[in-house]
Amino acid sequence: MVYTDAPALTVLGALVLLITLAGSFWPHYVPYTTLLIPMFLGSLYLGPRTLPWFVVACLVGVSILIAVDPPTKPVDVVRVLVTFVLGFLILLVSFSRTRLGIAGPKGESMLVDLRDRIMRQARIARLPAEWYAKSVLRSSGGTLFAGDFIVADADVSDGVLQVVVVDVSGKGVEAGTRSLLLSGAFGGLLAAVPTERFLPAANQYLLRQNWAEGFATAIQLHLDLATGDFELRKAGHPPAVWLHAGSGKWSVLDSEGPILGVLRDFEVEVVRGTILPGDALMLYTDGLVEDPRRDIQSGIDKLAGRGQRLLQTGFEGAEVQLVDELERSDDDRALLLVHRRWPGNGQPSEDDESGS
Repeated sequence: MVYTDAPALTVLGALVLLITLAGSFWPHYVPYTTLLIPMFLGSLYLGPRTLPWFVVACLVGVSILIAVDPPTKPVDVVRVLVTFVLGFLILLVSFSRTRLGIAGPKGESMLVDLRDRIMRQARIARLPAEWYAKSVLRSSGGTLFAGDFIVADADVSDGVLQVVVVDVSGKGVEAGTRSLLLSGAFGGLLAAVPTERFLPAANQYLLRQNWAEGFATAIQLHLDLATGDFELRKAGHPPAVWLHAGSGKWSVLDSEGPILGVLRDFEVEVVRGTILPGDALMLYTDGLVEDPRRDIQSGIDKLAGRGQRLLQTGFEGAEVQLVDELERSDDDRALLLVHRRWPGNGQPSEDDESGS
């Protein structure tokens, strides 16, 4: 469907004409400042091609009404100046929109739709009853766009779960555009290339973008849902934390791997293990553990310590609890929690179908 602002232009044009005529006959009841209303509505609903002409028409109407009832007091002169200044500001806004080519609400709805697509890529398909996997994403300053994102393979019919947690350079809105582009690209790569080729392919993609700040970190999980065997590969990313139900302890699964988008010769180390019943894995971004006042290892220890308590209290809904306990507003945060339930310990709820 082709977007057009003709209906809005017709209605607003008629409103301007009506106000101008009414103000010409009853200037004390319909002042020229009334034309600020259609100007404001035009800035919301008119596209960049028609908005400048509409603002000019409104200012012409203002000039006509001023000629009918000229200002006689200093305060009236100030009102005239404010009216024209507001009109020119709206005119400048319309020129800034020419790069996008659509009206404000339409552009905002497109950005919201893109944001929602990022969130949907983090959803994990419905897993067997013994598995629990959920993710949490929080952006810097509470905005709707972040440099952290999670991509999951929506098809687990082959008995394999693949998830990637990514941290793009920058944070919040400033990293949002790169995050939008990379989340779509990485989602396609995850389903199209073998597990061992994903991070090298993602690195090549980033190098081809030739961005000034084009680097990112990532950690990739490949999990066999039948046996619990997993593989972890990371590229410059904080290590995963493995919570062991048998011993009640935790371990850090560190490995070597360069940051994405920096080196052409790209090799990563693989960490393998088996998630036993009761165990859990936590994959996260540095915003959850990094603090200028302490070493990042201390942050990882703090996260692992919080996770260790879940071995007694349970992991259902714990991903939100963990992020809330380690809440920071100055950086983006992402957390993926994967837990293997004890055999026969409950069935997946409706919330588990989305995985996030």
